[in-house]
Amino acid sequence: MFEGKCLIVEGRSDKLQIEPILSENVTILCTNGTIGVHQLEELLDPYEGCELFTFFDADTSGDKLRALMDRYYPEAEHLRTMPTYKEVETTPRKVLATILLRAHFSIHNEYIL
Repeated sequence: MFEGKCLIVEGRSDKLQIEPILSENVTILCTNGTIGVHQLEELLDPYEGCELFTFFDADTSGDKLRALMDRYYPEAEHLRTMPTYKEVETTPRKVLATILLRAHFSIHNEYIL
């Protein structure tokens, strides 16, 4: 069983955009798009003790994933990119850093605005 923070994103590109920003050890899991309840449970079961966060795109797919998380993991905190950028992977890293900092993630100083 893992402890600490667990950040759930939609895809590998989202993960690669966020990873360099973080200065703390955070498990980043990818849903690889919209998934069902069974796949979500399989993905998250090993991380039962973790503090859950989601960072999904500002689109229909992201909305569906947030709704699924709300239903089965209501303790998860949702982080959101600005609608201007729509996708986590296209959001500038300094903007992502600001969002992560507000959620009490530790980030590297060069990303602080």
